[in-house]
Amino acid sequence: MGDDILTALRIGQRRALGGRALLLGDRLDLRSLETTRVLARSPLTIPAGERGVVVLFRYGAAVLFDLTPLEEVEFVRQIEPLIRDPFGEPELEQAAVAVDPDREEGIDESGKIVVHEATIPRLQLLGDILGKSVVLARYEKAVAAQFDQIEPLAKALQEKGSGVATGKNLLQQIGAALLIEQKTVGRVEVTEKPELLWERPELERFYARLEDEYELHERQLALDRKLALISRTAQTLLDLLHTQRSLRVEWYITLLIIFEVLLTLYEMFVRG
Repeated sequence: MGDDILTALRIGQRRALGGRALLLGDRLDLRSLETTRVLARSPLTIPAGERGVVVLFRYGAAVLFDLTPLEEVEFVRQIEPLIRDPFGEPELEQAAVAVDPDREEGIDESGKIVVHEATIPRLQLLGDILGKSVVLARYEKAVAAQFDQIEPLAKALQEKGSGVATGKNLLQQIGAALLIEQKTVGRVEVTEKPELLWERPELERFYARLEDEYELHERQLALDRKLALISRTAQTLLDLLHTQRSLRVEWYITLLIIFEVLLTLYEMFVRG
């Protein structure tokens, strides 16, 4: 793990830490960082700045502990080449960490995260929670924006009995919902416990408390329900649009048949 690095960082001597979770892009390519100075793996944890620690995740999140604002800017600049599909404005979540061996681990009444020791495994678990939370925050906003787009269509269906969107727009809505679901479930695995707990089962209670405080399961469930509703609404409107088009085609065919019959009658009785 690099005891010399840990000694230099003096992590165990700290009584308070600041944490900032940044969702920088769609993915982080961590392969090149795995050959640098590493404090721990799975999730990848490296030193940064003068005394900071960063926990990195392939799904695009970086959780920074005790970096100054200038160090944070410099660190993000250094890993920019590793960010795939960077976001114009990274999603951000902050947390204050208090180190106190005499208090119960978890989140206190002031909102601070209390830990018994400032150890790398605990910071990794904190990073896991904050990383998942910042991902959920981004996609909660994205789903809310989709709701704003789908609501007028549902109202039009209720009031007029027909939709007002094109098939392309509806397919885009369905595609966006499926993409969010794929990212939160497939890549981030919000509801899955980190592998670290298999090695450190004594920290499972600590992780469970944080998971409960940040409502990761509840937020994922709410997100899934909203995504399902968006997909179902868009699919209903798309089916209705297809039905309307089919009826229109049938009317065209009927009119053509009538025209052909009239033309035949004209030729028979008028032109002899």
